[in-house]
Amino acid sequence: MTMQSAEDLEMDTRKLAYFVQIVDSGSITKAAAALHVAQPALSQQLSSLENELKQRLLIRSKQGVSPTAAGNTLYRHAQSILRLVEQARLDVASSGAAPSGRVSIAIAPYSMASSLAPAIVTEVHRRYPDIVLHLTEIFGGVLSEAIKNGRLDMALIYEPGPIRGVRFTTMIVEDLHLVCSPEVPLTPTDGSVTLEAASALPLFLPERNHTLRQLIEDGFQQQGLNLRLAGEVESVPSLARLIDENVGATILPKSAADALFAREDFQVFRLREPALQSRIALCTPDHEPLSEAASAVLLLMREMLQVQLVRQYGGAD
Repeated sequence: MTMQSAEDLEMDTRKLAYFVQIVDSGSITKAAAALHVAQPALSQQLSSLENELKQRLLIRSKQGVSPTAAGNTLYRHAQSILRLVEQARLDVASSGAAPSGRVSIAIAPYSMASSLAPAIVTEVHRRYPDIVLHLTEIFGGVLSEAIKNGRLDMALIYEPGPIRGVRFTTMIVEDLHLVCSPEVPLTPTDGSVTLEAASALPLFLPERNHTLRQLIEDGFQQQGLNLRLAGEVESVPSLARLIDENVGATILPKSAADALFAREDFQVFRLREPALQSRIALCTPDHEPLSEAASAVLLLMREMLQVQLVRQYGGAD
């Protein structure tokens, strides 16, 4: 077997880039315009790719194009390949220099982790001024594809359980707490209330695709308790106002309650009978190495989480 020439390799990656653009555009005409390539030439490249793979990759219709099952598989791998090629170029160009480039991080809403975002951005900028952070909030349901496709480098989220293609490193394990207005009449025991007592209150929770919501629903269901859903709220300021007005309560890890509602006067009680636990984990791809910049940010985030834990728990697990 002979080694491909550099020209052939470049053509292969170009075909993959063209294919990804076609799928993203949903139209060969739109993709040609975005790529500044003649439509017949783009169609020829697509046909060449289909011939090489001996698979039909796109379904054509009056509405545009959509990938076949084989096309979806190629699309996923093509994104990873193109990202690796681009990262290789950046790493070689910056070899020996300070880490640089774009690092994308997802941070779970409704968590202590979200309150660390300003500190993470500030510290990354101080240590690695050539790294540009892209921060977003994301739910576990779409995490797997985002990490595997290279759209995200890492995530700090509620751990949803095993997901193929990604690796979770548990950072924090916490009991869940009921958060409610001081006007709610409760009789806690040693700072805790039963899950049954919590079930009597209307609860504001995130959407069902949020891991925290799934943990709470599972806990109620296993005890045969009805969950009184007052509404689905994704905005922390709105949630704080609703609880302050005694419209309903919510359930969060204590660190999240303390971090998100530090300036509010709320009652916070640990849940018992049974206790419910959540895990905050760092999530990374398990099929490819992180870039130099992403590795630097990952180490920094681990360091900052450890410092936060020491402040909150005095170093205790």
